[in-house]
Amino acid sequence: MRSLLLLVLISICWADRQSDNYTLYHDRVIHIQENGPRLLVEAEQAKVFSHRGGNVTLPCKFYRDPTAFGSGTHKIRIKWTKLTSDYLKEVDVFVSMGYHKKTYGGYQGRVFLKGGNDNDASLVITDLTLEDYGRYKCEVIEGLEDDTAVVALDLQGVVFPYFPRLGRYNLNFHEAQQVCLDQDAVIASFDQLYDAWRGGLDWCNAGWLSDGSVQYPITKPREPCGGQNTVPGVRNYGFWDKDKSRYDVFCFTSNFNGRFYYLIHPTKLTYDEAVQACLNDGAQIAKVGQIFAAWKLLGYDRCDAGWLADGSVRYPISRPRRRCSPTEAAVRFVGFPDKKHKLYGVYCFRAYN
Repeated sequence: MRSLLLLVLISICWADRQSDNYTLYHDRVIHIQENGPRLLVEAEQAKVFSHRGGNVTLPCKFYRDPTAFGSGTHKIRIKWTKLTSDYLKEVDVFVSMGYHKKTYGGYQGRVFLKGGNDNDASLVITDLTLEDYGRYKCEVIEGLEDDTAVVALDLQGVVFPYFPRLGRYNLNFHEAQQVCLDQDAVIASFDQLYDAWRGGLDWCNAGWLSDGSVQYPITKPREPCGGQNTVPGVRNYGFWDKDKSRYDVFCFTSNFNGRFYYLIHPTKLTYDEAVQACLNDGAQIAKVGQIFAAWKLLGYDRCDAGWLADGSVRYPISRPRRRCSPTEAAVRFVGFPDKKHKLYGVYCFRAYN
């Protein structure tokens, strides 16, 4: 009996010792996890807003564990890149390491680190362009440690559908990119088209987007546009051959630095006469992107049809009324008239220096 009692006591003591050892080992594991990363990069805002011609700060801060880096012999490297719409590539924007700094491409002379304090990696972009829209990655590297954060730059602006004089579905992807540039715009992203759809854009012709997809926005379902019994939304045709497939395009433009106006002229004009009349007034014939920007962002309203640079005739209505777009605010499209024989007014644009 005494032998049995002694065996039980020994077993209990051994079990307690093993339990204590496990607790110590387990505590050590938890302590390592609580240390967390030695370098942490954060963006205070996931998205920032601005407009063409404006300045913006892309926020980025980093936090480092000083005990992990000793006396701090590693130089901190800060790198900003822009993500492509398909996230497959990164475009270099800015790199900084100590006193060494380098800017790339079209960002030269327009970007610098804010440098508010020692852990501030925020990037300032000045004189914003339409091409600056998109997502940017802030990467901080110290020794073997690195971390990243992503910030989206959104621009105030307007999306508009476009097709050339040849008619609908005549543009491959590369031609679509170029016609948007020709009209003081860039090809729109899906997010920009989606925001425009939420704002009421309804267009039954499919158009290219910047990621190579073909889509179109429907707010009022109807038979020729996907069916009357379908739900409103952005219809997706998918991805098509960029060289051979032909569709319309959705363009995006933003604020401009200049004056858009209807030229008061004693007579109606042919296209060539309209071009010359704007030149005589110290301006140029306006582009499609400029009439949409003036209409959407400035509330420009004029019930006179006028020539534009692409040979189309349009007029902007911000206040719907009888004989002037009675049902909706819109840039009304008259068409692509005969340039030599049809007579209209003209919209001009004078850039500010």
